[in-house]
Amino acid sequence: MAFAAGNSIQKTSVIISVFSTSPGIGKTVVAINLSAGLAKEGYKVCLADLDLQFGDVLNYLKLSSAHTIAGAQRALLDAPEDFRVKDFLIDYNHGDVSFSILPAPLYIFDAYQTDVLVLSEIIRRMSYFDFVILDLNSMFSALNLAMLDMSTIINYIGVIDFLPALKNYKIGYDTLLRFEYEESKIRLIENRADSQKLINGKDVERLLGEPFYHRLPNDYPAVNKSINTGQPLMFAAPDSRLTKSFHDLVGLYTNRQDTVAPEIKVENGGFFSTVTKGIGKFFGF
Repeated sequence: MAFAAGNSIQKTSVIISVFSTSPGIGKTVVAINLSAGLAKEGYKVCLADLDLQFGDVLNYLKLSSAHTIAGAQRALLDAPEDFRVKDFLIDYNHGDVSFSILPAPLYIFDAYQTDVLVLSEIIRRMSYFDFVILDLNSMFSALNLAMLDMSTIINYIGVIDFLPALKNYKIGYDTLLRFEYEESKIRLIENRADSQKLINGKDVERLLGEPFYHRLPNDYPAVNKSINTGQPLMFAAPDSRLTKSFHDLVGLYTNRQDTVAPEIKVENGGFFSTVTKGIGKFFGF
């Protein structure tokens, strides 16, 4: 497995991973609405569904496609010189807002056949997008570590509503730091932040040693309407508090004047990059 040197592409995209150590806390909702919000601002956006076994981005948006990550991997291995990632994307369109999607495999068998280095190359070849959003599953797998290494920003999502959830979130955050990801690269995002819970958000921040970068309010009616209609929140529930909060979060990443934008830096290194040092050179990327 080797890719031609002529296909070497310098990364220009801002890659934002949406990651959590707990399933079912709204990662896909965050990834879809972040993608839609960035697209509405005029940016060229691709959302890669990297929850390979249970990815449901297409189901959420009521889309279907025969082209998936599995097909993209086969095509890249068969003919790397002729590979075009755009042949395996599907677009979500609503009015003048559009963003691309790289769908997860249709079959679990295909999920087990995916190769981390090949998928990394596929993401690398999306560099013509302004933003690439990665919807990851909830584990420290080899694939997730590789994607976190490539990411400009790690949106670490949590719902901190009781002690076991806090423990899980803390362990996950400590693990990210132990894998030598820069603290400035990790953005702590609390989902359903204003729901009824036994733990105060400020106490959580003291324990983590880091403030939340952004808090998304709890809004089940808006999310249910979004899912039922297959539309991002901005179209399904444009006046909801959650839609406004996503608007603010997008503004942090686009230097919009009505928000305080953080500095976005491309960080090198990370756990997967360390343990695979030298392998990438052998494979030509």
